[in-house]
Amino acid sequence: MQKLADSCPAVARQFIPSNKERFEDHHTFVDPLLEENHTVTRGLVYKYGNRALILLTMNCAAYCRFCTRRRSVSDIERGMLTDKDLNKIVAYLKKHPQIKEIIFSGGDPLTVPNLLKKVLVKISRLSQIKVIRFGTRVVVSAPNLIDQKVLSALRVVKRQPLYLMVHFEHPPEITPASVAAVKKLQSVSTMVMSQSVFLKGVNDSVKVLDELFSGLIEIGVKPYYIYHCDPVKGAEHFIMPIKKEIQIMWQLRKKLSGLAFPLHVVDTPNGAGKVPAPTAFWKYDASTFRDFNDKWMKI
Repeated sequence: MQKLADSCPAVARQFIPSNKERFEDHHTFVDPLLEENHTVTRGLVYKYGNRALILLTMNCAAYCRFCTRRRSVSDIERGMLTDKDLNKIVAYLKKHPQIKEIIFSGGDPLTVPNLLKKVLVKISRLSQIKVIRFGTRVVVSAPNLIDQKVLSALRVVKRQPLYLMVHFEHPPEITPASVAAVKKLQSVSTMVMSQSVFLKGVNDSVKVLDELFSGLIEIGVKPYYIYHCDPVKGAEHFIMPIKKEIQIMWQLRKKLSGLAFPLHVVDTPNGAGKVPAPTAFWKYDASTFRDFNDKWMKI
């Protein structure tokens, strides 16, 4: 990661602290998605009817300056989940059989393979769980971590489809090492997809994202989401105007195949869903939108 950051300012901008992080905007939040409000037991966030989020660890291989969980990542006190925490999570899931999909995030769940294997043994045995999903950035930040321990942990999942969401922001992040890491993950998963975030000064152009998404599809990674940057305190300098994002996506759709084109979404600040952004192929009002609870919001 250090070599990559040294050679590419757009990569360095994502990980190196900036004085701009001290700027305070009254329209940003410490916990924009209200995850703390929806934490039902330590490590388990439940906001949507049929799926739940497990925050396995607050540790990452490298820390993205725009992270929506910058309030808690690298927090030593929160650390990793314990056996007691895992048992409480399983008990909660059993009491709520409507939860059919589990999403692992953190921190980065692939940085703790021993804990990961332990929890996957428990979760994969639950007959109610039909889908398991992971979010990770170690393929870029520390591809060497995708070793036999991680692969062995992921192979525990046999009955459910296993989807891996890898996080790429800029074309130079597609390195021989990250490609090799992706190939390893493809050997143990149902599908590998990507998630990206619109970031001012990093990927705010048609050219950059065209190269990124084309490069990903060429290594067998389906671009899944590109997010409007969450309104998180300390990351204000990364946030782009939504209208500019829409214009970029409009131009990209003319260039990319449907397979290479991700869904552009706004993760609503009150924690009520990932709402698709409008497209410039249609007339629209980009100043307001409706969340999953049918509440109208301004952006």
